[in-house]
Amino acid sequence: MSDAAVEADAQGLGDDLGGGEYAADCQARVAFEVLSNRWDSVIVYILGESGAMRPRALITRIGGISPKVLNEALRRLEYNGLVVRQAYAEAPPRVDYSLTEAGLALLGPIRAMGAWAGRYTEAVLAAQASFAPPEDRPYRS
Repeated sequence: MSDAAVEADAQGLGDDLGGGEYAADCQARVAFEVLSNRWDSVIVYILGESGAMRPRALITRIGGISPKVLNEALRRLEYNGLVVRQAYAEAPPRVDYSLTEAGLALLGPIRAMGAWAGRYTEAVLAAQASFAPPEDRPYRS
């Protein structure tokens, strides 16, 4: 059994996901689909670290995301049950977003993916660069 499988079993994550490991109906695919968007895992991580936040605060904290893209991501996360939108009956109107139980449960896997990225980003970029024509290869010092 691999180290990852042993760790998953220790955390109670080694349960049968249905449909076999790589079948079309494997439940693990839902998790990958839910966070397949570029910004979704970033938003989940920041809400998990900071607690409930208003959209403007999220934009400031994330950096590089437009209000339109943030709104789309928040709606998608809300649709997937990872984020809850709390609207307040005030003038001016106020809205904040926070994680649901399912959203909070993703913080561990997101941290694990961050650790993986920290360890393997250079190898992935090198592999990608080997497929690009020399003039298109990213400069890496």
